[in-house]
Amino acid sequence: MELKIVVIGANAAGAKAAAKAKRINPKARITVIDRGNFISYGACGIPYYVADTVGEIKELMSTATGVMRDADFFRRVKGVEVFTGTEAVGIDRQAQTVSLYEKASGRAYKLPYDRLILATGSSAAIPPLENMGCPNILTLKTIEDAELVKAKAIAGRAACVVGGGLIGLETAEALKIRGMRVTVVEMCNQLLPGLLDPEMAMLLEKHLQDQGVEVLTACKVVGFDGTSRVEKAITTRGEVAADLVILAPGVVPNVTLAEESGLKRGVTGAIAVDSHQCTSDPNIYACGDCCETTHLVTGKKVYTPLGSTANKQGRVAGMNAAGGDATFAGILGTSIIRVLEFNAGKTGLLEAEARELGYDVVTVLSPASDRAHFFPGAKPIALKLVADRSSGRILGVQAVGAGVVDKRIDTAVAAITFGATAEQLAQLDLAYAPPYATAMDNLIVAADILKNKIAGHAEGITPMEVRQMQESEEDFILLDVRSPAEHQEMRIKGARHIPLGMLREKLESLPRDKEIITYCKLSARGYEAQKILQAAGFKGVKFMDGGVLSWPYELERT
Repeated sequence: MELKIVVIGANAAGAKAAAKAKRINPKARITVIDRGNFISYGACGIPYYVADTVGEIKELMSTATGVMRDADFFRRVKGVEVFTGTEAVGIDRQAQTVSLYEKASGRAYKLPYDRLILATGSSAAIPPLENMGCPNILTLKTIEDAELVKAKAIAGRAACVVGGGLIGLETAEALKIRGMRVTVVEMCNQLLPGLLDPEMAMLLEKHLQDQGVEVLTACKVVGFDGTSRVEKAITTRGEVAADLVILAPGVVPNVTLAEESGLKRGVTGAIAVDSHQCTSDPNIYACGDCCETTHLVTGKKVYTPLGSTANKQGRVAGMNAAGGDATFAGILGTSIIRVLEFNAGKTGLLEAEARELGYDVVTVLSPASDRAHFFPGAKPIALKLVADRSSGRILGVQAVGAGVVDKRIDTAVAAITFGATAEQLAQLDLAYAPPYATAMDNLIVAADILKNKIAGHAEGITPMEVRQMQESEEDFILLDVRSPAEHQEMRIKGARHIPLGMLREKLESLPRDKEIITYCKLSARGYEAQKILQAAGFKGVKFMDGGVLSWPYELERT
């Protein structure tokens, strides 16, 4: 008997599931339903279309060879029937039918299934704000949204982006490129909350401010003002001029259809699935932004909607719906973004997450060049490693900077997935040539620092902790051991300066009854200074992790 598989949703997860199911079971009858008019498009590329980095919208809807991924393509090439402009309005699990509504004709009908795959995606999380009906308040999630935003993004006018997450920052970049004056408003205390630790996010925020993007963190939008179009956003920190507002506070899973049919939701609020992407009904699978998954470090359920995850889940759901036995192990929450030539990426646990889970956390901040410093085009990056002190296991890695961060993050993904320790990470045989990396890649250097900390040879303190000590007016010495030229160029206010090469002969000028924190440009000379002072009998000596390059606060300059 012909196996009938119905897929609801025709973008990343749904399209992948349908195509894979047909390959696994060529005799199956596979029908895909989507309420929109565009299918299987690269939604993650939408901000780049708005910025004109992607020249034509059809590029987001085409294969790598330029063939449009429309209903005709799926019918002819994939052997799958796709119905657009058709909404699934109900599921009868006993009768195993889906109730459909065809928007253009107004026709309502039912479609039987043997296996059902839910790929209903997510929607923008729109907060209840005053005067939301004001014109020019938009979201940026669909092809239709992209065309509208592009038409209204007028150079010289003001734009307010509500939300400092991935979508918000990519949108801010697109509007800035189009010549708008951009303000990003984020209700949390930092940009990219949940993706970066505060000190890493502050480096990104500083870059955006330097590029002319105003950033307001710890700031909540409460409403809007305007008549023929929006004129300003009303926030807890005052009014923000805005001829265009983009709401990007995040997304929520589309679970109404699943919930109304009695399917279980997980602890995250998304559809609960097992490792086979099967829901609480053995005949129904779910994949993509509508369902939750498992974190590979914690084993806990998480909701992390990403196109990469959607494709992998869709493949598994499609295989199993067609009679296969595939599993999806889970994710590390790996994310990456480029904003105005500044990169930021993360995988695994943040420091706060690791501490909340009870790990004995040790961290490292390590800035360096992304390739040999003498090679043209070398740019800085800063890494943060989060590890468990007792086992040495790497729990998370973050990377920010103008240089190449993706390969460090991807290497960390493999290391964390297979449970690597600091010792194992430090021993990785990474590719080296001056155009690609330094002889000791920053990831290796960071792992070596981590080993020193775990062994008790090095004791670091973060720039944020130093700043807190300054603000609390604690009695300590911040010792700059860089060269005179470096110190003259820029310095941290209140720091004392003794070049590393003169430290041994200047030891008696330093008090032995005060805590001393040494720092340099990166970390190496600060660490060396710590060892010199400790060998001379000084107590309570630390080096500042990451040096000046990881200092996200104001510097004195000559």
